[in-house]
Amino acid sequence: MTRRDECFGHLLVRMLVLVLMLQLGFASAGSMMGEGGLDGNGPADTISHSLMLVQRLEALLLQGNSSDVSLRVETPNTDDVKVIAAHSLVLSLHSPVFEEMLLLRNSSTLILKESSECAAVFDKFLRYLYCGELSVRLEQAIPLHKLATKYQVVGLQQGITQYMTLNLARDSPSGHVAGWYEYAVQVGDVILKENCLQYLAWNLTSVLQSGEWATISSQLLMSLMQRSDLVLQSEMELFAALEAWIVQNDPDGLTAENALRAVRYAMMPPRELFRLQTQSSILARYQESVRDLLYMSYQFHSASPMHMAKYFDVNCSLFVPRNYLSQLWGASWVISNPTRDDRSTSFQTQLGPSGHDSSKRVTWNALFSPRWLPLSMRSMYTETGAMQPTRVDGGRPRIIITPATSSADFAGVSFQKTVLVMAQQKGKMVVKHVYNFHQSTEENGNFLAEADLYRRTSDYLIDSSLYLHIVVKPMYQSLVTTKN
Repeated sequence: MTRRDECFGHLLVRMLVLVLMLQLGFASAGSMMGEGGLDGNGPADTISHSLMLVQRLEALLLQGNSSDVSLRVETPNTDDVKVIAAHSLVLSLHSPVFEEMLLLRNSSTLILKESSECAAVFDKFLRYLYCGELSVRLEQAIPLHKLATKYQVVGLQQGITQYMTLNLARDSPSGHVAGWYEYAVQVGDVILKENCLQYLAWNLTSVLQSGEWATISSQLLMSLMQRSDLVLQSEMELFAALEAWIVQNDPDGLTAENALRAVRYAMMPPRELFRLQTQSSILARYQESVRDLLYMSYQFHSASPMHMAKYFDVNCSLFVPRNYLSQLWGASWVISNPTRDDRSTSFQTQLGPSGHDSSKRVTWNALFSPRWLPLSMRSMYTETGAMQPTRVDGGRPRIIITPATSSADFAGVSFQKTVLVMAQQKGKMVVKHVYNFHQSTEENGNFLAEADLYRRTSDYLIDSSLYLHIVVKPMYQSLVTTKN
C-alpha cells in the first residue's frame, strides 16, 4: 500500500465519522446555514456525493486499507475460516457488542464463532456496517437476522424483519413462512411471529396446497387450528389437510388427538360427517377421542339450535364458523374504479350452519360508498329507518350489509360480517386485511384507512379495482360467544 493510499484511507475513516453523525440525526451543514444560507441572501444548495463516498467505503473494506483489526470467522466442527481486514471505528460505531470486544481484546485479531449459514453471509453483514445497504435473498434472511441480533445492529435487525414481512407471499420451492415463524418464536420476535401467523391464517388455502404444510410443527399447527379467522374454502378442506399432515408426520397420540379435537365438525353437513366416519382411516384410528364432538355435531344438525340449548351447554368454538369462502357463506365482489361512486350488490347465504337452518336462505344487500360521512356528522336514519350513506369530499370508504327482508327465522341469530380485502403481492393474490363488523364497516373504525384508493399504484388495487370477499357468519346468539 502506498503512502498516498494510506493517507486516503485515514481520510475516508474520518469522513465516515461525519457521515454516521449525519445519519444519526445531527444537523447537516445546509440545515445549519438556514434557509438564507450563511449570508442570508438566498436558500442554500446541497452538493451530495454520498454515493461516491459509499463506493469508497466499500473499496476500503474490500482492500483493507488502514485496517487495524482482523476478523477471523470460524465455523465450529469444520475447517472453514474467513479472515477479513476491518476497521475498529466502523465496527464500534454500529455494534455495542463489537465495541466491547474491541475494548477487551489482547491482540489485533477477533475470533468469531459463527454457524455455517451465518458464516456464509458474514461478508454481506459486514458490508452493511460500511455501506448501510445489502442485497438479500429469502434463504439469507434468517442468518442475517441472527447476525444483526447477536451483534445488536438494531437497524439491520429491523430491516430484515421488514423484508420478511414484505416477502411472505413470495414463491419459494419449499416454502419459507412457517420457517420464519418458528425462527421468530425461537428469538422472541413478536412482530415477525404475528405477521407470519396472520399471513398463514388469512391465506390458508394456498398454504395447504403448498409443500410447506407437511413440514409445519405441531405447535404452529395447533396455533392455526384454534383460530376462528382462518380463511379457507370449508372445514372439510381443513380436515383433509390435517389428515395428510398426520399421515406425513406420524405425531404422538396426544398431538393427533388435540389437533382432531380442534376441527369444527359442526360446520360440516351431516352427509360429509357420515363420509368421514366411513372413509377416513385417521378418524377411525382416533374416533374415541372425538366421539363426543361428532355426537354433538349430529345433534346440532338434527334439532333446532334454540331447543338444543335447553339441554346442552354448547357454548364453544365447535359452533363458531371460520371465514369460509364457499358460496353458502358469502360472495366475491370486484369494484372497478372504487373512488368514482357508490356501488351495490346482492347475494344469498344460508341462514345458519345448523342442518335445521342450512336450507333457509337470506338475501343480503351490500352498499359500498367511497366517501361516506362519519356517523357522528350526519343524520343516522331516514324516514324508513334504514341507514343511508352520505357522500362528501374527504369522506372515508365504508360498506353497509343488511338483509333484504326481515324474518321470524332471524330470532336468536346474530350475523357477523367479515370483509376480506385482497391484494397482489409478488405476483400472487393474497388477503391483505380482514375486517369484522355487524352492520357497517364504520363499526370497525379503520376500514381501508391506509388504502389511498385515489393512488393508482395503491397496494389495495389490482388493475385499478378493489377485490373484496364478503363472508356472513351466522352465530346463534344465546349459544355461542365469538372467539378469534
